Amino acid sequence: MLFMVFLSVVGLTACSDDEPKDSVKEIRMQVSAETGVMYAWGDDKKENPIECMLVMSEDNPGVWEPLGFNSIEGFTYVRGHEYYLSVRRTILANPPADASDRTYSLIRILEDRVVTEPEVPVDEEITSEEDIEYHDLCPFEKYAISKEFVVDKDGNIYYGDGSSLPSYDNARIWLEDVLDKEDPNWVKFQTVSYQATYSYVFSPFTDDIRLIRNDSHGPMFKSVIPEDEFTRIQSMQSGEEVRYALILANVYKKGLQKLEFTIKKQ
Repeated sequence: MLFMVFLSVVGLTACSDDEPKDSVKEIRMQVSAETGVMYAWGDDKKENPIECMLVMSEDNPGVWEPLGFNSIEGFTYVRGHEYYLSVRRTILANPPADASDRTYSLIRILEDRVVTEPEVPVDEEITSEEDIEYHDLCPFEKYAISKEFVVDKDGNIYYGDGSSLPSYDNARIWLEDVLDKEDPNWVKFQTVSYQATYSYVFSPFTDDIRLIRNDSHGPMFKSVIPEDEFTRIQSMQSGEEVRYALILANVYKKGLQKLEFTIKKQ
């Protein structure tokens, strides 16, 4: 009887050793400052593009491949930054049917380099606000930003309530998603077609319309207010203010919502 039990245990052990196991390895991965587009599993017609990272790894050297923004555990991507990473790659022995067979987690950032993004060209047909085509169901109140910024003579930037922002080079115009989750279209409005990928900038200093890329939380202050305009604001009289407008646009450069804010000289 004991002999039979022993054989059973040995048999179970042998079976478990034969089961496929995940393959784990530390690899190097480069992340581009440019973003790409990918499609969800099941979107065979490629009707809903999703903005994503572009990565090059030891798995496929020389080829840029799309990877979701949240696909590297412990890593937060910032547009305009080029990264060189050490990551832990796991090839799953039993991957889910509707997902990749590989997962990644950050070990360390080996290099983080800021790359200046070129200005996005505006369609030649867009010469005024009326020329911007809006996406369906738009505009609607999905996003909000601070209504007032204050700049002092030294170039320090504050919100209207007196709280300070980072320096001119690092300040951001935050886009807050204020859409009520009780809205019957809330789920639809979270898809890529309703994400503010771009901003059309309307400046009080020029009639030219500029198109800039937004980061995941909103455009950089210096992208909306270029250095020459910021210098002019610093030279304004105390209490004088100017008004900017942004028309947020999706990945197709179609308008979503118009937002306005003022910048006042302290």
